[in-house]
Amino acid sequence: MQLPFRIGKYELEEFLGGGMSHVYRARDTVIGRTVAVKILTEAGCEDAEAKARFLAEARMAGNIAHDNVLSIYDFGEDDQHHPFMVMEFLRGEDLRHAIKDSRTGDLTNKLKIALQLAGALRYIHSLKIIHRDIKPENVHITTAGAVKLMDFGIAKTEGLSMTRAGYVLGTPYYMAPEQVTGAAITEQVDVYAFGVLLFELLTGIKPISGDTVERIFYSILNEPLKLEPLHEAGVSEEVCGLIARCTAKSPAERPQGFGPVCEELQRIIAAREAPTLEIVARKPEAQPSKRAWLIPAVALIAVLFAVAGYFGLRPKTAPGSDLAKSITTPAGEMTLVPAGAFLYGEQKEPATLPAFYIDRTEVTNAAYARFCGETNHALPEGFPQDKPKYPVVNVSIIDAQAFARWTGKRLPTGREWEKAARGEKGQTFPWGEEPDRSRAALGLLLPVEAAAFPKGASPYGALQMVGNVWELVDQLSTPSEHTRESIGGRLKPPPGPEEPWYAIRGGAYDFKELLPALVWDSTTVPARWKDANIGFRCVKDAQ
Repeated sequence: MQLPFRIGKYELEEFLGGGMSHVYRARDTVIGRTVAVKILTEAGCEDAEAKARFLAEARMAGNIAHDNVLSIYDFGEDDQHHPFMVMEFLRGEDLRHAIKDSRTGDLTNKLKIALQLAGALRYIHSLKIIHRDIKPENVHITTAGAVKLMDFGIAKTEGLSMTRAGYVLGTPYYMAPEQVTGAAITEQVDVYAFGVLLFELLTGIKPISGDTVERIFYSILNEPLKLEPLHEAGVSEEVCGLIARCTAKSPAERPQGFGPVCEELQRIIAAREAPTLEIVARKPEAQPSKRAWLIPAVALIAVLFAVAGYFGLRPKTAPGSDLAKSITTPAGEMTLVPAGAFLYGEQKEPATLPAFYIDRTEVTNAAYARFCGETNHALPEGFPQDKPKYPVVNVSIIDAQAFARWTGKRLPTGREWEKAARGEKGQTFPWGEEPDRSRAALGLLLPVEAAAFPKGASPYGALQMVGNVWELVDQLSTPSEHTRESIGGRLKPPPGPEEPWYAIRGGAYDFKELLPALVWDSTTVPARWKDANIGFRCVKDAQ
């Protein structure tokens, strides 16, 4: 078709490729977001099975909400009754090209790629979905290093299979023996394919070779996996053992699902990174590693703990005041929000709160890394070791509450957060009434350092109360259908019967506009929700 071309609210701008379906880079003209639109071709529409599979993929993937799974935003039919789906537009490259061009990093980074993929597969298996086509072409690495599992075109859900008897689906090199023989398909076929992919990720070559499909299938069914290329690549025995178990001929001999796989990868990665800290600590003259910033940070925080214990976290008070205007805690500086009346909400209703301290910035990666190190709490997925001053993200409210307890603080209520953001007079923006976009981290592709944009400080000196990252607050909220709308390009899961939902405040870096509602309105997320644009800050009672 001649571009640009309009389908509903989507304007197709560039043809990206395809076979039975065509994929275009497009723009959502309502919210201005770049998306990918996949349209089934005329030939695809004439193939009843291809059309059914396309629609099943749209419905299936559209109900998946995970950081490491490609998001499906919408689907429908164009004027010619061709089904289409609207997907997250990914920048970066697929894993096949990343492996081919040696852009997967060192061994530890390759294992982190595998861990993200394993986490995505663990999640889809919890939804009773079997992917059945795990291969490098169906794994995308974004420019930010995030892994995205794609293409659910032949995925199988519990109680649904469109595969004809005797008809095999999958990519030969990555197919489990039971797929080859047409036996019953379980989640274990994804475990097998993951093992083959991990072999290829670590060595750059496939573990199985053959000029014909028949030869490949014979090897899968009868020949043991040769581990020599892994040894030649310097892969540890632990990782070799994991790959050998994942690719066992019998499903019963493989790890039972991706829970054990994730746990083993996490343990191996932690063991590989732990010696780096020890070497840096014992040899100050050594070249600093990506995590070297943790060493002086730990020493400094230890001193702060000693000082805090002696002075009770209370520096000298300001003249004429019973409370210090700020305090320094092991997790960072806090600023005082005095007791008294204030105006809140869209209608500026009066309310009163006692005095409290609030973190001057969002909780940083440095502070959160120390919490994880001391409590054995898991680091967030994709945690950036080289960005200690940036806000921590990809944390749920459960994670945030655990951090707050560790510091002797708590999460702010919605009213506390709002008073800290707009002052006692209920001003329109943290800095005043002027809608000055230069004072907030908005319209960006990624967050900035937590202490950036000092000119956007609130009346009490709190930074980034608007923009940068959404902030979790201790405010329960009842979910409704509109609360499932995407906040970071993904659809939130449907409300569970028992799961609490919480408010988040302040907007994030990917907001295009500076809206007055950012200081008084909120949206809602489930307790388990994590996103790359959600962080938090803490408060502490002043008395």
